[in-house]
Amino acid sequence: MLAKLRREYAQLVTSGAQLLLLLVGAQLESREGWLSCLGLMALVSLFAWFSALRRLRLVRDTPTSRIASAAQGYVELAGRGKPLSGSPLISKLRVLPCLWYRYRVERKGSDDKWHIEERGESEDPFALEDESGQCVVDPLGAEILTMHKDTWHQGDYRYTEWKLIQHDPIYAIGQFKTVGGSSAALDPNEQIKAVLAEWKRDTSSLHERFDLDNDGALDMREWMLARQAARREAEKRIRAARAEPDASLLVQPHDGRLFLISNLKQDKLARRYGLWAWAHLVIFFGALGGAAWWLG
Repeated sequence: MLAKLRREYAQLVTSGAQLLLLLVGAQLESREGWLSCLGLMALVSLFAWFSALRRLRLVRDTPTSRIASAAQGYVELAGRGKPLSGSPLISKLRVLPCLWYRYRVERKGSDDKWHIEERGESEDPFALEDESGQCVVDPLGAEILTMHKDTWHQGDYRYTEWKLIQHDPIYAIGQFKTVGGSSAALDPNEQIKAVLAEWKRDTSSLHERFDLDNDGALDMREWMLARQAARREAEKRIRAARAEPDASLLVQPHDGRLFLISNLKQDKLARRYGLWAWAHLVIFFGALGGAAWWLG
């Protein structure tokens, strides 16, 4: 829910909400209406300026890491996108292969306005690859900016679809972590308990192996033998798990920091956020000036 709100807020920052408030003020045609709309414009612009400036600083100041040597934590990565399993995801509306998609279906109502009938986006992970290695990107909760946008009309319906496609240059900033293999946090005692629990589900095999006197029950000595065997089996499984190759993941940060994925290059993203920051600052002072004029 919070991730959705963050994405919606990011869209608000770049959607021209201030223009809508300006139009509402013109429709109200009253001093109080203008003051209310200009005050809201100033407030929206202030928050939007702060948001754009925060994104600009993160994109511009976070150093780009190589996947193979990236530190655990908040990182910036750049590479090429590719399907994780070899089979690409299929987009909802265009039915085209892609890495990620978002779609929106709108219908024109009797008021001649577009009303959203259906919307959604994919949550399947995909791979980000640079010259040093590969990382799995989980787009859940990410703010995604893409140059691939299709809009078309059919009758009273308007369809819009955004995509990231295979081999796109992918810029991403988020929480990097390595799981599995040598980094696996495995508790030997918990593994022993898991092995014993598994064996207990097959009582006949457990007794066949450890009921030495065939009395239908395991006494203290026989149970100790079972625990020793379970310990050896647990150690074997831990060694096998730690021999598995590590997997690198890029996911949404838990502390609420920006999680951004884009097929725009870093310099273009920085320039875009810089322009948004200046635009919102100009609108903020313009709204204050307009409010001061009405108060005067």
